[in-house]
Amino acid sequence: MKRATKTGLVTHKEEKMNLDIMVNRRDTDCAKWDGLKGVYGRDDILPLWIADMDFKSDSKIIEAMIERANHGVFGYPLGSKEIFQPFIEWNIKRNRLHIDDNWILTCPGVVTAFCLGVLLYTKEGEGVIIQTPVYPPFHAGVKNNNRVLIINELIEKEGYYTIDYEDFEKKIIDNNVKLFILCNPHNPVGRVWNKEELGKMADICLKHDVVIFSDEIHSDLIIPGNEFTSILSLDEKYKAITAVAMAPSKTFNIAGLSASLVMIPDEDMREKYKKISERVSVGELTIFGYTALEASYKYGEAWLDNVMAYIDKNFDYMDSFIKENMPIVKFRKPEGTYLGWLDFRDVFPKQKDLDDFLVNKANVALNSGRSFGKNGEGFARINLGCPRKTLVEALDRMNVLQGWG
Repeated sequence: MKRATKTGLVTHKEEKMNLDIMVNRRDTDCAKWDGLKGVYGRDDILPLWIADMDFKSDSKIIEAMIERANHGVFGYPLGSKEIFQPFIEWNIKRNRLHIDDNWILTCPGVVTAFCLGVLLYTKEGEGVIIQTPVYPPFHAGVKNNNRVLIINELIEKEGYYTIDYEDFEKKIIDNNVKLFILCNPHNPVGRVWNKEELGKMADICLKHDVVIFSDEIHSDLIIPGNEFTSILSLDEKYKAITAVAMAPSKTFNIAGLSASLVMIPDEDMREKYKKISERVSVGELTIFGYTALEASYKYGEAWLDNVMAYIDKNFDYMDSFIKENMPIVKFRKPEGTYLGWLDFRDVFPKQKDLDDFLVNKANVALNSGRSFGKNGEGFARINLGCPRKTLVEALDRMNVLQGWG
């Protein structure tokens, strides 16, 4: 593959892919489909849980991988800065975000990246604050490294979540918090935090010497009509306390290729991060990780726009279906991600009853809300990164109770 030029984002126009096509993922060693029995005790249920999509990746990414494989020699990769140029141009164009290539470090995955942040920016016994309900590895990454998990619960009103700033600051002061792991866009509630919200949180962290590690893995999965703001785009003063992780994995459905990026503007913070990565020998990507990363941002724009328009319609379909058939279930269309957050509390206030219903009555695999925090009790996360037929079948299966309305 030829390298991306340094003059701008290179795009590739191609015929729109038919996203209604069902790609068979069974018997491919796929965690989402072949791992059902180990998690749910059954393998005959419909999986809409793990956050990867059931769409085939962009053909140009596939072509790049084939071309690299055909070379036939898979030695140690260099990982030159030139590979990051499409990513830099992508963010200028799509997010009005200017990233210096000197800020960029590599990491196999975003979870690994923020766990390294926990090890680097905190000591055992110190506090790390997260905002629940939130992605379960946020919880595990703190607890597994013997740090104190501090919870700032988001405020929910009619399915819309906002930040409790007073509680956020109080928890930081009272619990010796040294690190804040931010989720933006937020998984699972679908909020895309705006500039004002980010600025308020950043001000509190700056005031109390708290490092911010922002997980922005869903930053390109924005529902049309909404806009993403990276914490890196705020005032320069915040860059001294900020690290950000992004990746093409969710965006282009290549999570299995393990290619993530960590941006740390402050040189001292960055050098310390590099050292801890080297200490545990984590950081370098594989040849195929580098290849996919470069090709994704170089060629994937048309594919992504097609996918997000399709997912937007999936959300509209689910919203209409729920209102018409299951109005007791509450749902608010997210601002970002392809993940829906369904509120079953009016019919299943206890999580164990909801989980049993979904798996053993409706025969669907969704993520249990309680795994995202205690304020996820009575909720379930559903993945809409799938052909419409899969979504229709899942909703029809859930619509088995009498008296939903």
